[in-house]
Formats: sequence, structure tokens, C-alpha cells
Amino acid sequence: MFKEIMGLPAHALVVHAVVVFVPLLAVLSIAYVALPRFRSRIDWAIVLLAVVAPVTAWVAVQSGEELTDVFVARGLQGPIVEQIFEHSRYGDLTFRYVLPLAIAAVVLLVVTSGHPRVPKLPFWVTPALSVVVVVLAGASLVYVYLTGHSGAEAVWGNTL
Repeated sequence: MFKEIMGLPAHALVVHAVVVFVPLLAVLSIAYVALPRFRSRIDWAIVLLAVVAPVTAWVAVQSGEELTDVFVARGLQGPIVEQIFEHSRYGDLTFRYVLPLAIAAVVLLVVTSGHPRVPKLPFWVTPALSVVVVVLAGASLVYVYLTGHSGAEAVWGNTL
């Protein structure tokens, strides 16, 4: 299912979405915490990205596993295999940080919405949740960078 799109490896196409949507979710989540007066302008984008970013990260992981299976089946050997596995580990970690970020960001939106159906929570919940969002956003940014860099290094490292 995640092997190819119109004859090209799906992974090579999907990773571009991850490189766009994950940093957008992270940066807008940090902005939501740091700039309360702009919350009403960016909350809709965070909700949308909270769905799209983890989905694209998951599809990238699945398509990457498919591509790795193709390489291994073709007998790929040597240091490149270790680079691919390192890239794969970073990709897994990216997804493992992006999914909780998405959940925490949406929970923070709900908690700070002021909607009458949202129960009154202790005063410390919003600051604690804000710290969680910022930490997860930072980790997501770091791991999307490490994943992208290790993948690019594996593909293009010895080209030039």
C-alpha cells in the first residue's frame, strides 16, 4: 500500500509533507503558547495540523519500511544499510513525538478556549500543558531535522 505512487517510491514523495507539516505544527503550537493574543487566529490551523502532521509522519514511517524491505530484498549491503536503519530510528522517534504534540496542542486549545462546557481546571493545568507542548514541539523539530538529515545523507552523502 505504501510502496509506490505512480511508479515512484512513496517514501520519497511523502517525506516532503512531513518536512512541511511537522515544523508548522511545532512552530504554531509554540506561538499559541507564547502569543496568547493571536490564539484565536491560529487555533484552526493547529487543529488541522494536529491531524495532518501525525498522519503524514506515520505514512512516512510505513512507506520507509516498505522501501527498506525492497532494498534488503535486493541484497543491499554495507554501511548504507546502517545509515538506513539510523534514519528509520529517527523517523520512528519523530512520529513518537509528533503524535503526543498533536494531542497536547489540541488539549491546550480546549483548555484555553473559554468554552462554557470546558470544566474549570486547577490553575496549574494551563502552564503545565504549555510546557509539555513546547517541549514536545522542540523534540519534534529536532527529530524531523535528524530524520531528514540522516535520510539525505544516506541518499546524497557521497554524490558530490
